[in-house]
Amino acid sequence: LYWLVAWRFRNVFLVGIGGIFYAWGGGAFVYLLAGSIVANHVAARVIAKYRATRPELARWVKRVIVTADLAALVLWKYAGFGVAQISRILHSLGIASTWSLNIALPIAISFFTFQSISYVVDIWRGDARPAPRLVDYASYILLFPHLIAGPIVRYSHIEHDLLNTPRHRFDDFARGAPRFFWGLAKKILIADQVAAIADAAFGTSTGELTTGVAWAGMIAYTVQIYFDFSGYSDMAIGLARMFGFDFPENFNHPYSATSVTDFWRRWHISLSSWFRDYVYIPLGGNRRGVRRTYINLAIVFLLTGVWHGAAWTFVAWGIFHGSLLVFERVSGLAHASDKPLSICVRRIFTMVAVGVGWIIFRSPDLATAARHIAALTPAYWGALPPGLDQMLSRQRMTWLIVGLSVVVLPARQSLGSIVSAGKGMRADAARLAVVAVLGPICLMYALSGSFSPFLYFQF
Repeated sequence: LYWLVAWRFRNVFLVGIGGIFYAWGGGAFVYLLAGSIVANHVAARVIAKYRATRPELARWVKRVIVTADLAALVLWKYAGFGVAQISRILHSLGIASTWSLNIALPIAISFFTFQSISYVVDIWRGDARPAPRLVDYASYILLFPHLIAGPIVRYSHIEHDLLNTPRHRFDDFARGAPRFFWGLAKKILIADQVAAIADAAFGTSTGELTTGVAWAGMIAYTVQIYFDFSGYSDMAIGLARMFGFDFPENFNHPYSATSVTDFWRRWHISLSSWFRDYVYIPLGGNRRGVRRTYINLAIVFLLTGVWHGAAWTFVAWGIFHGSLLVFERVSGLAHASDKPLSICVRRIFTMVAVGVGWIIFRSPDLATAARHIAALTPAYWGALPPGLDQMLSRQRMTWLIVGLSVVVLPARQSLGSIVSAGKGMRADAARLAVVAVLGPICLMYALSGSFSPFLYFQF
C-alpha cells in the first residue's frame, strides 16, 4: 500500500497506519498519544520562532512542555507504585491504609515521551529544525517499526528521509527484508527457545534452588534478553529500511565489552546516548570534578533503572550498574591494559557482572534476586530439579550454545550490518541465506508455537 501511495502523501499514509496500529493495541490511549503529538509540535514551533528574539519565552515553553511530558509518564507509569509505597509505610507505622491505584500503562509511553523530549530540546538548542507540518512530526512519532519498543529515534536522525525526495523502493526493500528476517531469527530461534530454560530456572522453588539452577537461569536469561531485544531492533531497522528510513544501530556487540563502562557504550545505544545527552551532560557530566562526576553517574543509572519500570528490582539494577561504573573509574579498570590476557579476564568479569545484574532485572522481587545471586556460589551445589531438567532439551541447549557464541565473536564484525548494508559476495551470500533459509525456518517455528511478545514491550 505504501508503494502505491503518491510520495507527497506518504507521511499522511504513515500517520494513518501508525494511528490504526496504536489504537488496535492501545485503545483509547491513542487520544493521549495524539494530544502529546499536537502539544509537542505546537511547543516546538513556538520555541523555534522565539528562541532568538524572545529566549525567555522560548525557555518557558520548553520547560512547560518537558514538564508536561514527564508528568504524563510519571502519572501513568509510577503513580500506582508510589501509592503502594505510601500505603506500605503507613501500615508499618500502625496506620490502617488500603490505598491503591491501578492504572493501565499506555503502550509505548516510555519511548514516545523520550522522543518528544529530545525533539523539543534539540530545537531549543538549535540542533534540529521543527517539522514543517503537523503530519510530518506525527509520522515521526507514529512510525510503527519503532513506536512500541524503540529504538529511541531522534527527529534529526530521520528528518532527511521524512522530508526529502523518494528513494528507490526496491533497493530499500532489498536492504530491509534480510535485516528483518535476521532479527526474526534472533527472536524466534534463539530468544524464544532459551526463554523456557530461563523461566524454569527463575520459577524454581526456594528449596530446589541450587548452584546449577542459578547459573542456568543467569546464562539463559543473559542470552534471551540480548537476542530478544537486539532481534526486535534488527526487525525495526529492517522494516524502517523497507519504508525508506535509516534507523541508527541500537546494539554493538555488548557481550564483547571489556568493562561495564564499555558495555553501556554498546547496549541499548539509543537509550544510553539519550541519558548522556539530555541528563548526564546537562548535569555537568565530568566537567565539575571527580565527586560530581560520580554523583551524575549515580543519578543517570538510577533513572535508567527506574525508566524500565516501577519496581524496586529496577531501582536496584540501576544502582548496581551505576556503582560498577563508579568503581571502574575509581579503580582504573575502565582503562586497563589492552594485553590479550587482561582483555580476557576483563571480559569474563564484565560478563559475570552483567549476568548478576540480569538476575536482579529478571527477578520478581529483591528477595528472590538475593537468593539467586547467593546460589551462584558452590555452597548450594545439588541436582537440577525435574522442571528445569525437562526444559534442557537437546534443541534448546543447541540454540543456547549458538546464542552464547556471540560472546566470542569478533567485536568489530557486525553480522546485522553485513546483512543489511554489506557489499561483495560474502554479504550477498549472507542475505540469500537469511531470506531463503532462516526466513522459512522462522515462519515454521512461529506458526507452530504460541504467542511470544517481545520483552521490551513491558517497558
